[in-house]
Amino acid sequence: MADVAARLEGVVEELTDIALSALRRGSQGDPHSAEAGEAIEIERRIVRARRSIEKAVAHLAPPDSLRDVGP
Repeated sequence: MADVAARLEGVVEELTDIALSALRRGSQGDPHSAEAGEAIEIERRIVRARRSIEKAVAHLAPPDSLRDVGP
């Protein structure tokens, strides 16, 4: 299970990069445009998914390597 947890940690990093990119797109130009709103909504969805995967990593981690992972 530790190998799955490690792969999921890679996914978390990828999602972080994607969320930051969406946030950058959403903050450029007119903040009230449909494009900006869509980018911000995508960023929110990605952040929620990332948090869920972080929880899965915490559940899969071996008991001796548990770290402080938020709720």
